[in-house]
Amino acid sequence: MDISVRALASRASVAARLERLPMTHYQRRLFAIIATAWFFDSMDLGIMTFVLGSIKAEFGLTAAQTGLLASSSFLGMFLGAAIAGLLADRYGRKPVFQVSMIFWGVGSLMCGFAQDVNTLMAFRVLLGFGMGMEFPIGLSMVSEIVPAKSRGRYVAVLEGFWPIGFIAAGIVAYLCLPLIGWRGIFIALAIPAVFVFVVRRYVPESPRWLEDAGRTEEADAVTGRFEHAVMRSGRLGSLPDVAVSAPQAREDRRALFAEIWQGVYAKRTAMLWILWLFALLGYYGLTTWLGALLQQAGYEATKSVLYTVYISLAGIPGFIFAAWLLEAWGRKPTCVLTLLGSAAFAYLYGQAAATQAPLAYLIGAGLCMQFFLFGMWSVLYAYTPELYPTRSRATGAGFASSIGRIGSLAGPYVVGVLLPVAGQGGIFALGAASFVIAALVVVLLGVETKGRSLEELSH
Repeated sequence: MDISVRALASRASVAARLERLPMTHYQRRLFAIIATAWFFDSMDLGIMTFVLGSIKAEFGLTAAQTGLLASSSFLGMFLGAAIAGLLADRYGRKPVFQVSMIFWGVGSLMCGFAQDVNTLMAFRVLLGFGMGMEFPIGLSMVSEIVPAKSRGRYVAVLEGFWPIGFIAAGIVAYLCLPLIGWRGIFIALAIPAVFVFVVRRYVPESPRWLEDAGRTEEADAVTGRFEHAVMRSGRLGSLPDVAVSAPQAREDRRALFAEIWQGVYAKRTAMLWILWLFALLGYYGLTTWLGALLQQAGYEATKSVLYTVYISLAGIPGFIFAAWLLEAWGRKPTCVLTLLGSAAFAYLYGQAAATQAPLAYLIGAGLCMQFFLFGMWSVLYAYTPELYPTRSRATGAGFASSIGRIGSLAGPYVVGVLLPVAGQGGIFALGAASFVIAALVVVLLGVETKGRSLEELSH
């Protein structure tokens, strides 16, 4: 075959070549590396839930000041998510993913040396900037290397590393808080940032992005690694034929933000922004305060941490259930179910806390609440990147995540301001209302993406 013809075939068929392959050890290893970085990231973000009460006591903060501190990392996430999406669609997924890990590692380290609350807030913003960068890029990378028939399940499992990281953060806090304090915990959580060297060595650039950026030889080489892994695994006797189509004209990559507000993408973007805003407003407004609210109710710091860990354990079956339901039932109905389930049990948990119900009832309601909340996260992260084309996928996912961080930023602070007025019951009722609004917008504007390739979903 003529070299130019081979190049044309490679350029035109990268997506089709990937979609015809089964999952092998190679894809799973890449997924495991990305998921491990996600796990460390979630530990750094989740640790604030478990040490917030101790920081509040050490610095003598008011409820409003505590809420502002809890919100500070989300300001960084708001900026990081928006910037990272644009950079990843322009310059590639892999380099931005690596830079994000450096930011959150340095931010966590510096938090451990903060001598006053203002300095601590500034370093939490830096840490949040790195986290905000990582989330949409990790989503795009996994979405673009996993075939459509497995994509929803794997992205949902990726998000499952968030509750696992959250629980691990609680265990670390429970074991280490009495020994090294919250400063030592922040310093220790900076160490996993060296995992960036593993990402640099083993994770390739997204072949779909390479093709779309016009780097066809590199796209062909990376796709060839996937095909070689399939043949080496013995899963197929020979690779299936792949259709060769005419190359698609590449869009102007300087207009990526404008594209997500044009044509069919405008409705999807509006739906995602409202969904992320209210889902994260409710989630972070409630969960960031869980440990501190238990301390306020009279439980000592270590017991409040332990009870919060117990409640969070339900997140593991929650994301597993959501991962299965995404492929068995679909993205849209699963999203609505998890949001309404979160709303119902958030309200019941708040009433139990407000009326000082028996501890078993409180933990039972909390378990059900976290089951649906972490299931909700799995749906958000599986659904969002599927709604945009490759050239603007990270931009679309990044801005949706960024808008969600406005809710993340506002939620903990609003709780701190309203808690003295509304009480715990009122706070959880407001959180439940946020989840209901998010569910309604999905019902009205959401589209189903189950079982469809990323290219089929693009217009």
